[in-house]
Amino acid sequence: MLELSQCLRAWVAGYMCLHKRISGRTEVLDCLVLLSRAWSCCCLLLCASTAHCKENEQVHGASTEAVNLLKRNSDDVGWEYGVLVDANNKDKVRCNLCNKEMRGGIYRLKQHLAHEGKNVTKCPARTQQASEAKAKCKKALEDAKRKREEKTVRELELRAEVDVSRVGETEEVTCVGSSQPHKLGPIDKWTRAIDPTATKTESLKQQQLNKELWKERSNEVYKYIARWVYNHAIPFRACDNDDFKQMCEAIGQFGPGFQPPSDDLLREKLLEQEYARTKSLMQERQAEKLKNGCSVMTDAWSDRKRRSIMNLCTNCAEGTEFISSKDMSDVSHTSEVIFELVDKAIDDLGLENVVQVVTDNASNNMGAKKLLLEKRPQIFWTSCATHTINMMLQGIGNMPRFKKVIDQAKSFTIFVYGHTRTLDCLRYFTEGKEVVRAGVTRFASNFLTLNSMLEKKDQLRKMVVHTRWDSLKDVKSKKVKDATATILSPTFWKEVNLILAVFEPLFKVLRLADGDVKASMSFIYGELLKAKREIKEVFGNNETRFKDVLAVIEKKMKGRLDSPLHLTAYLLNPHYSFTNPSIFDEPKMNEAFIACVEQFYYHDEDKQDQAANIELKKFQNREGAFSKKLARTFENFDYNPASWWRLYGSHTPALQKMATRILS
Repeated sequence: MLELSQCLRAWVAGYMCLHKRISGRTEVLDCLVLLSRAWSCCCLLLCASTAHCKENEQVHGASTEAVNLLKRNSDDVGWEYGVLVDANNKDKVRCNLCNKEMRGGIYRLKQHLAHEGKNVTKCPARTQQASEAKAKCKKALEDAKRKREEKTVRELELRAEVDVSRVGETEEVTCVGSSQPHKLGPIDKWTRAIDPTATKTESLKQQQLNKELWKERSNEVYKYIARWVYNHAIPFRACDNDDFKQMCEAIGQFGPGFQPPSDDLLREKLLEQEYARTKSLMQERQAEKLKNGCSVMTDAWSDRKRRSIMNLCTNCAEGTEFISSKDMSDVSHTSEVIFELVDKAIDDLGLENVVQVVTDNASNNMGAKKLLLEKRPQIFWTSCATHTINMMLQGIGNMPRFKKVIDQAKSFTIFVYGHTRTLDCLRYFTEGKEVVRAGVTRFASNFLTLNSMLEKKDQLRKMVVHTRWDSLKDVKSKKVKDATATILSPTFWKEVNLILAVFEPLFKVLRLADGDVKASMSFIYGELLKAKREIKEVFGNNETRFKDVLAVIEKKMKGRLDSPLHLTAYLLNPHYSFTNPSIFDEPKMNEAFIACVEQFYYHDEDKQDQAANIELKKFQNREGAFSKKLARTFENFDYNPASWWRLYGSHTPALQKMATRILS
């Protein structure tokens, strides 16, 4: 077949020949034949070229799809440097750096890249990427090994805590791999114990026999446990619980013939015993309350029966403890009622053991605050940090620019999750992973959902242009068109990135305030200042762009998270004040500190004078123990400020007492 260019030249020649014949110099028939042949050849060549292009597209599409199948949707660092050789065989992988194929899955690939393991070929690649892969994979293997060791130690500790006396029992059999006697059961009387005088081959056979016997018997026990789990809809996670493991160990120590407890026993005697045991576990918290005080927290909520419940709890450095719960369905939640509940809790705990009361920002709580300060002026009343930060997220999310994008994301998720076929389509493309995620609050949920959508951006875009999406019912409806337009809009994704960048600093503070990892009072104000700086950077430090967002944050902070107590906690935390000594020179900080000292040492002017006029200066100038090299532990964000003051503040007793109680 002629090349396309040759065919075109032949067709042009025929056309010119016809033109000349018309001028009387060539036969018309010969010209028409030449022209017809050239045109037919061009058409055939164009058809073949089009078919070849389509074939290439299909091959390329198939290869791209194959590559996507070979890529695992996993957080494991190994998949950054390897792929599956076969999408249906998860055991065989290939290294992207040296193209070596190996069996053993992603674990073996990480050993290959990290140059770890005796029976693994080391990756010969010597590039910068190979060095990074070696470091990352080595760290991943070490972390996994450390977690396995910690889990083993933890399980051994749990088993050691269980001690069930076995009266009258004399027969014991030594278990393989253990130096301690352990009764396996009647069947073990028919198996031989390991003979120290036996040869290596004979000993190995005995070990294998006992090992297989143990494995078979364990599987029989597993069946009964699994049947109980399935028949009574017990969550699978419950079997990974420490209490469940200890229960199995206790039953195993008891041996055959164990009778489970009856309903009445569980409902009465055993419940009372567990209540007494739980109370005994609270002794450490009681001691902490007596030593460093606690916070009284209120929480109003509605149960499934729509009853209005008011909970009272305490919180100290050792954790949170429930005090009481009251059904408030028949009572108006007035300031007086809330004040009476809190006041009674303070009486029960002891006035000297309560540092602050924490509530949300409702007007009735603010009224109760005034009543309490009149009766007990030495106790602080603090707004709930979680509730306040939630209000910040709400205010920013309601700004027109952000609200439009959040509403678009909500409309998309409501539409997809509102229909079984669309939800099935979503889960097909995201490999079963969800887009809607629940958070601490609905505004935190907005952040988590947007973040989840951004992580699955490519999968969602691929979904809405796929034939599977086009085959959905009512594909031409407005909701489907809007959902498709949202996902395909570059502007939408650009705004999602911006919203997440603005929300993330506040979301970090929210997690700090709502978590139980550390006492957050000493870090809340400092981390909010850091969040504001990060938000300014998101907008390129352009005041016209960030001023509206910061105005919302400052409005919600005012009178809540910038109280004298918060500012004093910020000042007394060396993580901030030693890093930035100018904090001591700020008039706002000094005024807040004096107000806090006056309230903390109410009616004790000597202690007020000692803390404010003498000891604060020693802390500011790093005198005495404050100057020690070991005192620099404050540079680590994860340190405990209250413990730091207990260790290094002994030469400033008035300030030390105030700092440890506030920062605890």
